[in-house]
Amino acid sequence: MKFFSEFKTFIARGNVMDMAVGVVVGGAFKSIIDSLVADIIMPAVSLLTGKINIADLAVRIPNPLDMDQVLISLNYGNFLQQIVNFLIIAFTIFVAVKCVNVMHDKMRRKAEVQVAEEPPAPTSEELLAEIRDILKNENNENESSELQAEELIDE
Repeated sequence: MKFFSEFKTFIARGNVMDMAVGVVVGGAFKSIIDSLVADIIMPAVSLLTGKINIADLAVRIPNPLDMDQVLISLNYGNFLQQIVNFLIIAFTIFVAVKCVNVMHDKMRRKAEVQVAEEPPAPTSEELLAEIRDILKNENNENESSELQAEELIDE
């Protein structure tokens, strides 16, 4: 039972849930990028390369015994397409992280400016001196009011 309670604690942590959301969103993002590359970028590249479908590029090694039969097909076109997918995903993530870092830096600078604008808190010695002065003023006021009361009585 201890194993399952540890597992429950592990799963309930925020980092694991954030990671799970990231994996799901990443999977959806990958399918969008795959479509972008396969349906938009690669056809444009095919136009530039003379109507060649990049994904279909391959080196076919025939069977030495039967020249009509293909022994091995090295599909490097699909590999090239996956490299383009990777570069687009990496670039998009780079831009997203860059934007988050810029926002984080702006927020940090704003917080630093707010902290710099606040006057420094008084030290313990300054607070004690202020309390002493207040008490001294109260005592002086009490003494002067007593003197005034005595003068009024004397008259």
